[in-house]
Amino acid sequence: MSDPIEFYFDFASPYAYLASHRIDAVAARHGREVAWKPMMLGPVFKVAGTRPLTDYPLKGDYSRRDFARTARLLGVPFVLPEDFPFSTLTAARAFYWTEENAPDKAKPLARALFDACFAEGRNTGEAEVVGELAGAVGLDAGAVLAGAREPAIKERLKAVTTDAIENRGVFGAPFFFVDGEPFWGSDRLDQVDRWLATGGW
Repeated sequence: MSDPIEFYFDFASPYAYLASHRIDAVAARHGREVAWKPMMLGPVFKVAGTRPLTDYPLKGDYSRRDFARTARLLGVPFVLPEDFPFSTLTAARAFYWTEENAPDKAKPLARALFDACFAEGRNTGEAEVVGELAGAVGLDAGAVLAGAREPAIKERLKAVTTDAIENRGVFGAPFFFVDGEPFWGSDRLDQVDRWLATGGW
């Protein structure tokens, strides 16, 4: 069995949202699984000396246009939340707690978080929204939110983020690894598909 494709992302990344609608299908065409690995972009921005795309003059206006244009191309609904950007720390921790305690619900929760944010324009940085979405996918909302506050879960998210930056060279989201080969950006999924089909070039 081949290793899973690693999918690093922040729940507040519009391009990661778009990638979340494609990555599992791309992997499945080649008999691969996908390991979803939420992380926090805040520490990445500090190390890389960057900030959210929408915060940049000129580039911010372009990125907003490109988010929506790319979503239309993919046939995916898109709306940028009014209070964007915001921290999705609780969402990421909730994912890891769910992965450990109800693994079959982890990806459904992740997709629900992405869709609530970028298809419905909701602030998934708010704990009550995370809890509501957890309940909607069949989880105990109270247990998920309590689990997201557990020291071990907090440490796991911190460890994934630190490892991504210091050992894997992740500098943005989404970021994919195919058998150790790095690909940055939703627009690289076609290359990921080709790499899987050919074994690389």
